[in-house]
Amino acid sequence: MNFVESTEQLELRKAVAAMAQGFGKDYFRTEAREGRSGREIWLEAGRLGYLGVNLPEKFGGGGAGIYELALVLEELAASGCPLLMMVVSPAICGTIISRFGTEEQKEQWLPGIADGSKIMAFAITEPDAGSNAHQITTTAHPAPDGGWLLSGRKVFISGVDHADAVMVVGRTSSAEGYLRPALFIVPTADIEYQPIAMELVSTEKQFMVFLDEVALPASAIVGGADADLQQLFAGLNPERIMAAAFSVGLGRYALARAAAYMKERSVWGTPIGAHQGLAHPLAQAAIEIELAKLMMQKAACLYDSGDDRAAGEAANMAKYAAAEAAVRAVDQAVHSLGGNGMTVEYGLAHLVNVARVSRVAPVSREMILNFVAQQKLGLPKSY
Repeated sequence: MNFVESTEQLELRKAVAAMAQGFGKDYFRTEAREGRSGREIWLEAGRLGYLGVNLPEKFGGGGAGIYELALVLEELAASGCPLLMMVVSPAICGTIISRFGTEEQKEQWLPGIADGSKIMAFAITEPDAGSNAHQITTTAHPAPDGGWLLSGRKVFISGVDHADAVMVVGRTSSAEGYLRPALFIVPTADIEYQPIAMELVSTEKQFMVFLDEVALPASAIVGGADADLQQLFAGLNPERIMAAAFSVGLGRYALARAAAYMKERSVWGTPIGAHQGLAHPLAQAAIEIELAKLMMQKAACLYDSGDDRAAGEAANMAKYAAAEAAVRAVDQAVHSLGGNGMTVEYGLAHLVNVARVSRVAPVSREMILNFVAQQKLGLPKSY
């Protein structure tokens, strides 16, 4: 594994950072507080090829990998513009369609996902089946016309209000009577949804989704009615990697804001950054962010090499490490500014909730610890 990024990757980092900084450090926060979606920066990222950098060139993408897409999100987050729907639309949905979709599905969705003109949400979590995908009850039954009738409920689904369609994780009945996992592309216009009130400053809202005998054509299913879990995790492993990129970038942003303040803020003629009581905790947080970033890069390299099994372990570890590091980095950054850390002017306090969410979603830290305990250490299941 080469720890030195290529010239192209380094140039991509610089270009993405320059684009985000062109919108200004307060652009994203203002968009969120005023209830807007940040659509201008989303479309600009798409126009410049950043949203679809991981998608096939044949369908308007950049032909690169999850490594490059994670790099884009990290730099956006480090510039104060974390586009959460990048985790969902190009990383999960775009990847699944690229790997398992029909030619028609690829032609219909991938070019729009790549240039930002189309957004696809992803719906897996249910009120009674959070991290346990085996207990999903959303079910599709064959319709008389050869299509499907899809029913169920989903919760904490991001960005439905701005999505053209939702990729829904459901089940179909087998000839033996048991339920098999399946993935459906459902136009947003065909579903009902309602927002969930959140104590969170974000451009992406969370929704409950209601599916009541939604009629879908046979072509709505991705990868066939007998899709196995491999197809699902083809999207969930990139999700974990992108979540880690989100957290790494968030941590970098918070540390940079705190360091800049600590260089300028003086007490009795000395910059407060010279005091080890403040400098050392911030340095420790920086080390933890860099270590998490290394695991994120390892996971992305493994995934792009085609080693799904090894990528799954590394992706979960990266997501865990990055979330923990981001929470500590944001907390220390806010603390370093004292009372100013809690003001709107300095733009750090709202990150406390954002960083905390990264420990819970898209998979909780406890479920990752369960995974590592069982898969890495060979310990028995507790459930």
